[in-house]
Amino acid sequence: MKEMSSSTMMPGGQQPQKHYGITSAISLAPPREIDHLYTKKLCDAMKPFGVFEDEEELNHRLAVLGKLNNFVKEWIAEISELKNLPPSAIGCVGGKIFTFGSYRLGVHTKGADIDALCVAPRHVERIDFFQSFFEKLKLHEEIKDLRAVEDAFVPVIKFKFDGIEIDLLFARLALQSIPDNLDLRGDSILKNLDIRCIRSLNGCRVTDEILYLVPNKENFRLTLRAIKLWAKRRGIYSNILGFLGGVSWAMLVARTCQLYPNAVAATLVHKFFLVFSKWEWPNPVLLKQPEDSNLNLPVWDPRVNPSDRYHLMPIITPAYPQQNSTYNVSTSTRTIMTEEFKHGLSVTDEILQGKAEWSKLFEPPNFFQKYKHYIVLTASASTEENHLEWIGLVESKIRVLVGNLERNEFITLAHVNPQSFPGSKENSNENKFVSMWFIGIIFKKVENAESVNIDLTFDIQSFTDTVYRQANNINMLKDGMKIEATHVKKKQLHQYLPPELVQRKKRSIAELNRSSNSEGSKRISLDSSHLDSSRDTDSGTPFTSPTSKPQKQAADTNDSSNLTNLSSDWRRKCFYEKCVISPYCAEATVKAKPPSPPASTSVSNVLSGSMKPSATSSPKEEPNGLEDPINEPPAKRPHSPTEEDLAKRHKDTEVRKELTQVNELPSMELPDASSPLPASNSCRVVKNSIKLALNRSTSVSVTALKGCFRHSVKGLMFYML
Repeated sequence: MKEMSSSTMMPGGQQPQKHYGITSAISLAPPREIDHLYTKKLCDAMKPFGVFEDEEELNHRLAVLGKLNNFVKEWIAEISELKNLPPSAIGCVGGKIFTFGSYRLGVHTKGADIDALCVAPRHVERIDFFQSFFEKLKLHEEIKDLRAVEDAFVPVIKFKFDGIEIDLLFARLALQSIPDNLDLRGDSILKNLDIRCIRSLNGCRVTDEILYLVPNKENFRLTLRAIKLWAKRRGIYSNILGFLGGVSWAMLVARTCQLYPNAVAATLVHKFFLVFSKWEWPNPVLLKQPEDSNLNLPVWDPRVNPSDRYHLMPIITPAYPQQNSTYNVSTSTRTIMTEEFKHGLSVTDEILQGKAEWSKLFEPPNFFQKYKHYIVLTASASTEENHLEWIGLVESKIRVLVGNLERNEFITLAHVNPQSFPGSKENSNENKFVSMWFIGIIFKKVENAESVNIDLTFDIQSFTDTVYRQANNINMLKDGMKIEATHVKKKQLHQYLPPELVQRKKRSIAELNRSSNSEGSKRISLDSSHLDSSRDTDSGTPFTSPTSKPQKQAADTNDSSNLTNLSSDWRRKCFYEKCVISPYCAEATVKAKPPSPPASTSVSNVLSGSMKPSATSSPKEEPNGLEDPINEPPAKRPHSPTEEDLAKRHKDTEVRKELTQVNELPSMELPDASSPLPASNSCRVVKNSIKLALNRSTSVSVTALKGCFRHSVKGLMFYML
């Protein structure tokens, strides 16, 4: 494995300073005494949220993993005997449990599950794992809630072992035995493996690589704990809904640690927000230069894979085969996360200036005061077991609905709240088990028009059709499973939610003064379009927060101004004269000394935002084609498509699907439009036809299209005042 950290000679012939990643650090300044003090305060602020386990709980986890490891070795020895291996070989076939995810990174919280991987030698097959090992687990009295998900994208056995939830994957290596000191980081270990084993190994390999690429593991872990807690509290921690998952947050924190290798956690949290509030997406985040291991596995590469060019916020895993961990991110979720980065920078500026405490960083936003309009998505089922299955499928497809809404020309932003809520008795139908998700909507203001007709029929129905088809194709759809979408205004939310969630947060005189003073600095548009006034000025957490001036630190050479003050012309000139362009339009490797730059040149070269190659610098025989397709906003759909439009869209979808299947790791495909909708009388699909007019006056017209409905049509009425 190639060493990814390199050395840079310090001035005056001092000891070389190692740097990690593919660029040199922004600052090598050592921590000051006050930085350690702020770090201690950060730890104290996180303790009430249960992010740290005590010694007893940690030891209990170690004991459970030790038992499971011995259990696996016993099982592999039994299988080896059944397959007539000689006694001398049976004694050394081995077998091992590896951990990955938050537990392996050392950032798991109280009561969190453990992601684990069972690694077996070549004579043990996957069917053995899901049959004989599964049966062996059944006999163990400490194991409860045992279930196998063999047909999942990454097959898994789930269970509770002495009270600890474990998700156990399986990988069969092309080795005669599995030694206890086996290292999974080497790419050669992937030779001759099937794709399911490669996927199963990927979690461990990525986690180990992240830990290998950070300069100080303890500082990294404490920083990641803080960022994960912040992301969960701010409602932007959910890979399935189009935000970021655990591994993506870990890679962003790891990149920050590479850029500030000597900083402690308090400083790193602030620098995290500084770096990523100014990052120019879709330039990718890379922890190391991608390497080709000649194993012919598909990797993320927008020069080769057309579908990779449309990823909005690429964060690339460091282990081969490199993949984008954020392919679910949409225009809306990227906008929301970018605003949260800016808000985090503003808050940490105040904290490091002594104007606020760390607890302010973890204050949740009042989602239900942010917007004027909401779509309530309701999933219901007749039994608890059916409900658990149903909401899992519906939640995994909500990002399809968000994408549909984003493409409507009158919708600027669709913000889904990751938290689901139980349905209230007043609003529930005949089904007892109900879950609700809320999507905040921002509409464009319509200039010089008395009214505008908006049709959301296709947006909603294409989403529900996708869910019903998927459920039907996997034989999940049962009587009573329903999805419904309803529009509510902010003042109507109390009909669905408890009062403490929807009540307006009272603000102090000081907060009101700050709001008044910052009114001029508030951004009034996103993507150069006029919005409706959905962001109330009296909400607990405004959508856009003005960034206060960062504190000047003697040890750090004015990072904030370094990141912002260079003109784009100078940054391009400096970059092309100093750096070799990365094939991924990201960060670059220093090759030669630049001409006399301003003091901030080195900083601008480190951040990928200034590194956009020109046409002449791209390889002539293999143009990357990144800039045009990625930077353009998604096409807006002005009206419901005609039959001709639907046919054309279906054809385009098929072409894109073929590209995806050729260039990416195989995945579970969504059912396409040709799949039949379930037609049984017990599972008829609820279809809501929604046409509405946005008027300058208070009148709103809603037209329901004719069709076959199981329930009465619910018109979604939106007022644009």
